[in-house]
Amino acid sequence: MVRKFHNSLIMSGEKQYFKVSKHKDYLYVIKENISVVHPAYRNDPLNMYLLLGTHTALLLDTGCGLYPLKPVVDELIGERNLLVFNTHAHWDHILGNEEFGEVYIHTNEVKLISRPYDMSYLKDSPCEIVKKYEEKNFLIPPARNINILKDGDVFDLGEINVKIIHTPGHSPGSICLLTSTGELFTSDVSYYGDQFLPKRKDFPKVLITLSKLIELCEKQKDLELYPSHRKYPCDKTLLTDLYNGIKNIKNLWDTKKGFDFFYAWQIDDNKFRYYISRM
Repeated sequence: MVRKFHNSLIMSGEKQYFKVSKHKDYLYVIKENISVVHPAYRNDPLNMYLLLGTHTALLLDTGCGLYPLKPVVDELIGERNLLVFNTHAHWDHILGNEEFGEVYIHTNEVKLISRPYDMSYLKDSPCEIVKKYEEKNFLIPPARNINILKDGDVFDLGEINVKIIHTPGHSPGSICLLTSTGELFTSDVSYYGDQFLPKRKDFPKVLITLSKLIELCEKQKDLELYPSHRKYPCDKTLLTDLYNGIKNIKNLWDTKKGFDFFYAWQIDDNKFRYYISRM
């Protein structure tokens, strides 16, 4: 059941779970707390965005797969067609894919979401909700049909056009979305919160991506940024803060400490916590 409260919707299950807010006439934000699966995940909430064109809706990411998401989406989109995009293939963005049957993802990460996703690394989590993954033997089924996204692809939703921007770094197939209505959806490429970075030797890929987005914001000065975690909307400052922070990691390297759950080095500054891969 979906219950309505003013501009928000709460999905009722064993507890109140998804929180949905109407941000613009054509934009809803569906929020899910990822810390419910393990306290190491601190980037609450996960923001899943739902764009409503005149004939087609677009859902960005499908979340953690713990409670049904599709009934919430169906309630909001009415008779519109629905497209479902994964911004990248990390667990908290794809585990609801099976509900929707057909999803899109960048070509670099198609294989990652074409097979069951193994969540067994959470079997020792102190969080009770992880039993929902255990019921599926910690193997979360994929969507039946997977379509490819490429840099420069454009989708017409009806009075809203959406352009795909390939933004590797956080993952090889990470994408951002630029709309004709002035939004830039930055996925996990940039947000205020705990940053998950590749090895230091791959930092240039991240910095190139951030530079590309900064340049885009300088050309389109009124762009609003919508990250996949925590605060939204943001502006270009988010991108420059993150760019400068990553550039400065070399000066903080001696302060690093191991964080075994993510098999990463942890470094903190006054704006971000960075987890740098040791794999």
